Amino acid sequence: MFVITGITGNIGGELARTLLREGRPVRAVVRDAAKGESWEQNGCEIAVADVNDAAALAKAFKGAEGVFVLMPPVFDPSPGFSEARAFAANMKYALEVAKPGKVVYLSTIGADAKQENLLTQHTIAEQALRGVELPITFLRPAWFMENASWDVGPAREQGVVPSFLQPLDRAVPMVATADIARLAAELIQENWTGSREVELEGPRRITPNEIAATFARLLGREVKTEVVPRETWERLFVGQGMKNPTPRIQMLDGFNQGWIEFADGGAHARKGATELETVLKGLIAR
Repeated sequence: MFVITGITGNIGGELARTLLREGRPVRAVVRDAAKGESWEQNGCEIAVADVNDAAALAKAFKGAEGVFVLMPPVFDPSPGFSEARAFAANMKYALEVAKPGKVVYLSTIGADAKQENLLTQHTIAEQALRGVELPITFLRPAWFMENASWDVGPAREQGVVPSFLQPLDRAVPMVATADIARLAAELIQENWTGSREVELEGPRRITPNEIAATFARLLGREVKTEVVPRETWERLFVGQGMKNPTPRIQMLDGFNQGWIEFADGGAHARKGATELETVLKGLIAR
C-alpha cells in the first residue's frame, strides 16, 4: 500500500494516477471525506487526517509500504516559520509511530541554502525528518513551470509578463509538475537505505524572456517581459495582503543572485522530459 498526502493537488494527484495505472494499491490522505470521494471511486482507500493531527496521520500511515509526504504551501509564513516547525514535528511523530517501509518527501531546490528565505520551510522539515530511522528520499525539484499560471491573464490581455526573476536573460532551472510526479512514482517503488537527496529539473533551463516568447507563439500576439523593480516588491506584496513578505523576497533574491541552486550547478540533477511549451499550452487551455 502506498499512502499519498496532498492527493488533491497536481503532483499528489498525478502520482496517485500513475501508481493506480501500474496496479499499485493507493491510500489517499484527505482532510475531509468529501474530498476523497472521487479517489475512492477510482479505487483508492481513503484515510481522513489533517497535517495538524499527528495521531490521525500515524493511523493513515500504518501498514504502508511507502508514504509520499507533501507540506501544504505557506506563501506568507509567520516569523520563525512556526507553521513549518509544527508540520515537521507532527510528521516526524506520525512516521516514527507508523513505521512505514519508506518515505518520499517533496522538498525543493534551495533546501540546503544557508541564507534564510521562503524555502527554509523545507530546510526545517528535512532536518526534522532526517532524525526518523526510515529510508527517506528528499525529492528536490526546481522552480515549477506551472508558476507561469499567474502570467496567463497579463500575457493574453495586456501582452505583458511581469517578472520577479531577473535579469530577464538569465536561465533558471524549472520543471513541470508532471515530471515531478512521474519521478516520485519511480522513487517510492525503489528500495534504499538511509536518506538520500534527488534533484530534478526540466530538459533545459529557461529565461523569463523565453516564457514571454513562448506565450507569444501560443497566443498569436506580441508578448514582452517586464521587470518588476526590486524596490517595489515589499509594497506590492503587502498590498496583496501579505503580512510577512521578507521570506518571499529573500527567495526571489536567492534565485536571482544564484545562491538558490542545485549542488554542482545541476550536473547530477535528473532531467524531466516536459517542455515549457507543453505546460503553457495546458495553462492557457484551462
